[in-house]
Formats: sequence, C-alpha cells, structure tokens
Amino acid sequence: MSERGMLFLEMRTKVWLTEDGKPIIGAGKVKLLKAIDEERSLRKACSTLGMSYKHAWLILKKMNERVGHEVVTTVRGGKGQGTFLTDYGKQLIGEYEESRSFLDMTFGDETSLENISFKLSAHNKLSGRVVYIEKGDLISKVRIEIDPEVLTSIITSDMLDRLDVQEGDEVFAIIKSTEVVLAKADGKAGMKSGTVDGGE
Repeated sequence: MSERGMLFLEMRTKVWLTEDGKPIIGAGKVKLLKAIDEERSLRKACSTLGMSYKHAWLILKKMNERVGHEVVTTVRGGKGQGTFLTDYGKQLIGEYEESRSFLDMTFGDETSLENISFKLSAHNKLSGRVVYIEKGDLISKVRIEIDPEVLTSIITSDMLDRLDVQEGDEVFAIIKSTEVVLAKADGKAGMKSGTVDGGE
C-alpha cells in the first residue's frame, strides 16, 4: 500500500474517576470546576463554557451526592461573596490531573505496553503480585508486578478497602477494551480510572 493510501491511527485516552463503576469526575467536570475557581461565580463560569446554569448546577449536585462532600461553596453578601471550590473540590482536580499525567506517561512508553501485550490471555487477564500500594484520601495506586513489567492500577481508596488488597497479594489485572479492572481471587473487582478510546 502506498503511503498516500495508508491509514494512520493514533491511540488516545480518556480519564475519569469512578466509584462502584459510576463516574465521579472527568475532563468536562474538571473544566467546570476550574472555571468556577477562576471566575468565582457559577453563572460566569457557565457563560465562559457556554453551558446552561441549570445543567451546571445539576452536575455539581450529582457530584456532591456521589462523593458525599460539597465540591463548591457559595458565600452570599459582602465583598467576599461568590462561588468557590472547597478543599475537597480542589483535591478532586488534583487527583484527576495526577491520574491523567500517569496515564499519559504509561501510554507513551511503547516498550512497556509491548511487553505487557505479550502476556495477555484470551480473556485479557494478567496474573501478578502487588508490590506497592500508595493510598490517598480519594485515589490509590496499586503496583502489580507482572514479570518483567510493573503495571499500576488507579482505583478509589474506598474500593481498595473493599477489595482488602495488601502488598504481597496475588491479584489479576483484567484488561477490557474500554477499561482496566483490578481483581482478587475471590472475585472482587475495582475499576481503574482510565479508558482507551479511538477518538474524542
């Protein structure tokens, strides 16, 4: 096939943080929170993003319900009035961006991806041993040794507690076309925060 007739494909990733398979925050919600932080007003943030006030309000309401915390706070009256991110809201953005950066680096490492791909079974299940756990308030990183590589799964800290994963445990990394799942031998599973997508 000539170069002119060749189809060039680029692998891209989309990231969101989930809890029990339900999305908590992704690129769109991060953009909304950042706009609120910059404008210090939900209405101005909506105007900047071209989003209706009601839609933005419903997004924030659903986020609050899912995480069990307020992600923004509103101060009424006086010079200090406005809508501001809470510490929890800022932490969510930080966790998302850290996960985003991690996945960018992972998918940019072609050697690592090629080595791991040789070990995929027909069911895309990799057997490995947990060698390191970095637990955060919201998100935790679980490093799994799959000789000769180390794969890192990013899951919520609540899910880490439910799985009862400890360093030295034998686990499975189950890779699907749209997500990576961390599972123990007892069948419990936790969702990774990254997906592979062929487009926007």
